[in-house]
Amino acid sequence: MDTERTEIGALGEFGLISELTRNLPSRQKSTILGVGDDAAVISAPEKGLHTVVSKDLLCEGVHFDLMYAPLKHLGYKAIVVNISDICAMNAKPTQVLVGLALSNRFSVEAAKELYSGMQLACERYGVDLIGGDTTSSRAGLMLSVTALGVVQEQNMTLRNGAKSGDLLVASGELGGAYMGLQVLEREKHVFKEAPGAQPDLTGFEALLERQLKPEARVDVIEELAKLELVPSAMIDISDGLASEALHIAAQSGCGVRVYEDKIPMSEQMYETARAFNLDPTLCTLSGGEDYELLFTVPQDRFEDIRNHPMFSIVGHMTEDPNERKLITRNGMETELKAQGWDGLKDPS
Repeated sequence: MDTERTEIGALGEFGLISELTRNLPSRQKSTILGVGDDAAVISAPEKGLHTVVSKDLLCEGVHFDLMYAPLKHLGYKAIVVNISDICAMNAKPTQVLVGLALSNRFSVEAAKELYSGMQLACERYGVDLIGGDTTSSRAGLMLSVTALGVVQEQNMTLRNGAKSGDLLVASGELGGAYMGLQVLEREKHVFKEAPGAQPDLTGFEALLERQLKPEARVDVIEELAKLELVPSAMIDISDGLASEALHIAAQSGCGVRVYEDKIPMSEQMYETARAFNLDPTLCTLSGGEDYELLFTVPQDRFEDIRNHPMFSIVGHMTEDPNERKLITRNGMETELKAQGWDGLKDPS
């Protein structure tokens, strides 16, 4: 059956915007005016509230590969990674703006598929898509997403508030997104060697979902509120546990000790890493894209955290800002190094 294809040029910029944003709902009371004017309008926060803003730019061939990333999943992920940054401020996400640059190999139908994933994420997290921009591209697909959120002034959490002795806590399990990427890259290589070969993805569904359709940990923010626990510092794990722990340490003027045997990882991630001849611990430290939350809390909140199913205490902060240690399973101390993603690093 032939698939309908409408060239973007047949609609033009404003026609495409109209097609993509038709009937966008407003879920937030603060959204006064969404798509359709020169700028969106949101109400000013009430006294005691702060607005937080974050932006991510995703570029084809750098941040994603359309050979194995479905457009709908990509749209969903583009929204989620920005919502995750809002969560890392202990804030509630409220609105997003989206910029698209599309080359002429994309049809209107493809753009709508991308937007359907974005709208699904907005519905899932109760945020409003209130505007953005579209343009042409000579370098494939690029997405720029800006997310906004609100937080009570006394609950706002930065990266720089950790103190010596604070516990270092991670949500969820780590390394799964990186191993999902390894599975996809393996099957891509097989396909290039033997075009027409069917991908063997059976049994890797959970890892693939972690890579292609991650979730932002809004539930963690809600749980912290229930516990009446405001972290002293927090960051989302987008570039690997080591990188994020070092960010908190550096900006807080502290040292950090991470314990290998405390790092949360799923059995499937562990076994898959071994099958790929990879060190599972290194996958958690440097893999990235887990979009879990890493935060610090004072030691007197230990009882709230230690047996909580959402959280794992992976280390603690120290007084010496030069101390950056990984304590291995056999008790050896080694330097904790950030080897995760760097969007501007020369790959050569």
